[in-house]
Amino acid sequence: MSAPRSPRLLGAVCAALALAAAALWGAAALTWAEVAPPGRAPVALEGAVLAPSLTGIALLALAGVAGAVAVSGVPRRVLGLLLAAAAVVVAVAVVPALVDPVAAAGGATLPSGQAVADLAGLPVSRTAAPALAGAGALVLLGAGIVVLLREPRLPRFGARYATGARRGPAADPDRRAWDDLDEGRDPTIGRPTGRGDDS
Repeated sequence: MSAPRSPRLLGAVCAALALAAAALWGAAALTWAEVAPPGRAPVALEGAVLAPSLTGIALLALAGVAGAVAVSGVPRRVLGLLLAAAAVVVAVAVVPALVDPVAAAGGATLPSGQAVADLAGLPVSRTAAPALAGAGALVLLGAGIVVLLREPRLPRFGARYATGARRGPAADPDRRAWDDLDEGRDPTIGRPTGRGDDS
């Protein structure tokens, strides 16, 4: 016997994906570290520079909301696997940025045109912004695992209407005509004609 489907579970998954998207997007816009060149103002290194994949994964999480609602079965499980894998990608990007922000930026260039590699060896102060990205990755991972493992409990979009089409003939003749049209049948064939009808 299959478990009953839970609209609340699907709603929780969608809310978690939206929350993860907001956290990742926000983390990409925040300053993760500041490098202090001697005699100059500190240079801010934002999440979008240290972990460029954050913005794309935030968009993926948002798209996952629509995907979790619109698909079911194997495609929905594949979506769950993809979301969980994206969370791992975030974790892989965040850890090096915590250890050595300048090295994590690689050959990136700041908006001012300065290469991040030129800041190597200078004093670095870190912020708590990467924790927001880590939290977003955890929420995204949890949502992906729920979609992957609990897919049979998630409601299927449009299932109510699909089952309604298989019910018995409608009592209302007008409704029966619309049902015939929906199923590709001519509603005028085989129906009695009145005296006032044209031949």
